[in-house]
Amino acid sequence: MSLLPLDALRPLPAAVRSPSAARLARRVLSVLPLLLLAAWAAADWRAVREGTARLASADPWWLLVGVLFTCLGWVAAACVRQGAVPERLPPGLLLASQFAAGAANHVLPASIGAHAVTLRFLQGRGIPLARATASLALYSLVKPIAKTLVLLVFLLAFPEMLRLGQLVPDARMMLLAAGVVAIGLVAAAVLLTVVQPLRRPVLGFVRTALTDARLLHTRPSRVLALWGGAAATPLLQASVIASVGASLGLQLSWVQVAFAFLVASTAVGAVPAPGGIGPVDAALVFTLIAYGTPLGLATATVIGYRVLTVWLPLLPGTLVLAALVHRKVL
Repeated sequence: MSLLPLDALRPLPAAVRSPSAARLARRVLSVLPLLLLAAWAAADWRAVREGTARLASADPWWLLVGVLFTCLGWVAAACVRQGAVPERLPPGLLLASQFAAGAANHVLPASIGAHAVTLRFLQGRGIPLARATASLALYSLVKPIAKTLVLLVFLLAFPEMLRLGQLVPDARMMLLAAGVVAIGLVAAAVLLTVVQPLRRPVLGFVRTALTDARLLHTRPSRVLALWGGAAATPLLQASVIASVGASLGLQLSWVQVAFAFLVASTAVGAVPAPGGIGPVDAALVFTLIAYGTPLGLATATVIGYRVLTVWLPLLPGTLVLAALVHRKVL
């Protein structure tokens, strides 16, 4: 023992004896998306089986067109994310993060998963937490406004679509919605007035969000990416539905399918379900039936749409999410 160097007699440091806590946590987070995917697939296996069986008899070329529109949807999402921040983001990593965010979005409700992935991505690019959170708020505000504007354009350009007026909320529902929004604003104002510790961080967040929004709208490239991508997103989703419907023999035009999707997603899109699954699906089936589509064909079209937009990219999206976590991009 006396011949050994003194360094050999010293105890190994903790980082050498066992993996660090951060490394272990990162490994767990890399595997966690796969576990969530397996659990969700087991819970909704019937929909996967039925949708796959129906798509087996569909026209593969139209399904390929639907896959193309699905991929363009991730490009549009990346454009909106880029338009919500002044800094230039790396295009490849941004697109990969939105592909991974799509997988996370279908596991957690109300876009929490997608926002969490994007927040970590923006922080990894050196954007402070307050400004990254403000970009998420701007993204969440622009998307429904853009979808509503697209719906209004459809109503002005195609007034014959008003025969689906029973699907549009009536005056009482609009008043109820306005009342709920007013109550929410009053409750937030009262909360900020009563709970003083919340006032400073909330006002700071609002100030940061308004500053970034004003700066972004002075740059035409950011305005085009933000509003153009937000307006293109529902149209690309409607194109996926129209492609799946055409592969199954749906006798509706693209305009009719797009309007049906816009009405369905606008009417019940605020319901916090994972990826909008459930309420939007039911409303979309109802709108297709209102156009004279048989129940079985309308259901098959919606199931096929979910297979292309949810289940087909879910496994590769989860793998990309795990890889981004493992490489410390997220």
